[in-house]
Amino acid sequence: MNQLEQLKQYTTVVADTGDFQAIQAYAPRDATTNPSLILKAVQKPEYLPLLEKAVKDTAGKSIDETIDHLLIAFGLQILKVIPGRVSTETDARLSFDTAGTVAKGRQLIAMYEAAGIPRDRILIKIASTWEGIRAAEVLEKEGIRCNMTLLFSLAQAIACAEAGAQLISPFVGRIYDWYKNKTGQEIFGADDPGVLSVKKIYTYYRKFGYNTEVMGASFRNTSQILELAGCDLLTISPDLLQKLSDSTSNVTQKLSKELAASSDLQKVSMDEKTFRLDLNEDAMATEKLSEGIRAFCADTVKLEKMIAAMR
Repeated sequence: MNQLEQLKQYTTVVADTGDFQAIQAYAPRDATTNPSLILKAVQKPEYLPLLEKAVKDTAGKSIDETIDHLLIAFGLQILKVIPGRVSTETDARLSFDTAGTVAKGRQLIAMYEAAGIPRDRILIKIASTWEGIRAAEVLEKEGIRCNMTLLFSLAQAIACAEAGAQLISPFVGRIYDWYKNKTGQEIFGADDPGVLSVKKIYTYYRKFGYNTEVMGASFRNTSQILELAGCDLLTISPDLLQKLSDSTSNVTQKLSKELAASSDLQKVSMDEKTFRLDLNEDAMATEKLSEGIRAFCADTVKLEKMIAAMR
């Protein structure tokens, strides 16, 4: 049995791509997309027709509406090849706009439902800012499930759980990148700072009985993935899915509710003042959150320019 099949015994595997042909090859349960992945996909000849159709179907409408149609088009295609849920991201430029994020989440769900997709197969991706978390709290109460992304700290994770978010996506690789750049050292295995961050979040959630799912994301190597075997979900890029498929080395479970129960972590109540101070004190989380939002905003602008050029 290869490592991917072994991993699936302990963890739900999710495909981290907009390439639904690649998704089909690895049989994940769920799939995630983001503006960068969609931009990358539509630059491939096989996916250009989806963009062309979205432009044609929204002639005379705003570019925002075209992008929404494109996101839904990808989501619908992905849902044809997976049994579970697809994550569709809100515009990163709404990251500090609670009302705008709520409105966008409702709009995306309405578009999926109009296409015959029940809302329990959709996760609305929202940046884990204070404003984004408050938006998720509103949407969750309406039965709109949220995937909290760009998450780099325990403070963000606690706030998301207290808001009742369905799922969080802590970014393992980007945490690793930050520490590697700061120290000049590459840390692998159980001591990897990205791995340690997700382990701590998972342990906190299970120790204190939160139902929010933990989905490790943004991996740089298979070592990071294997150290998180037992995490609720792991979203993995096609190249790393292939590496796991090519290896038959043994995979052992590293995370469990039983191990979490014996942890000495203390419970924290996360109000806005505590959240903002804790985030500010964490230079890595502050920098990577800001950088991530900027990158997603930039890729959305690139997508807008592609659409404008096609009109």
